[in-house]
Amino acid sequence: MVLKFVLLSFCALTCVQASLAPFIEPCLENDSRCHLRSATNALPSIAGGVPELGIVSLDPMRLGRVRTNNAGLSMEFRNTVIKGLKNSRFVRLVRRGKHLEMSLKCTLEMRGDYTMSGRLLVMPIEGDGKYRIRIRDMVVDVQIDFGERFAGGDTFWTVQHWNQTSRVETGADFRFQNLFKGNKKLSDGIHEFANSNWQEIFREVAPPMVQKTVGQIIAEVAKLFNKVPLKDLIKS
Repeated sequence: MVLKFVLLSFCALTCVQASLAPFIEPCLENDSRCHLRSATNALPSIAGGVPELGIVSLDPMRLGRVRTNNAGLSMEFRNTVIKGLKNSRFVRLVRRGKHLEMSLKCTLEMRGDYTMSGRLLVMPIEGDGKYRIRIRDMVVDVQIDFGERFAGGDTFWTVQHWNQTSRVETGADFRFQNLFKGNKKLSDGIHEFANSNWQEIFREVAPPMVQKTVGQIIAEVAKLFNKVPLKDLIKS
């Protein structure tokens, strides 16, 4: 009877542990193809939120206030909602020990409130209202360095440091309501300029938004690493 109880308890604990991240396919440490496949298959589950791991929904994602003042352009974005992450895909993922490099291709839409003043490249700009930015085929390259913590006889990853760069391959479309207090002629001129020079405008406007978005994604994924031991992520 005692042996049966021990076996049943072990089975229950094992099943609970395995169910924490059933969407993760464990891979050998140096099997980059498996890591890429596992991450790609897990992305929709993580983007949808995993309550049992404390991971909130990332699609839609709600972003906090973003402020920046750079090269004569002052910007503030508020109440931003981002959609499209669940349809993203990994195009590269390589792990070397505790260092991870990955590239994610996304098509996203951002909507919210903005305040902007100064010069957008060479064009004066001033506005306060609603905004919408659509980005087609943005590639985000992320590098993460992990540490380790030990608990209950298991090893867990911790995110120690990360950085990212981004670029857009296909296009971006910008719409800002109430530019120049509703002056349609000036507003049309800015939109024509911005959408004809979308690569330069993306580099001018988007980096703080992308940085905060990636930071929020990593913060949620770190919750998975905090609860799922390394043995369930990496094959020995």
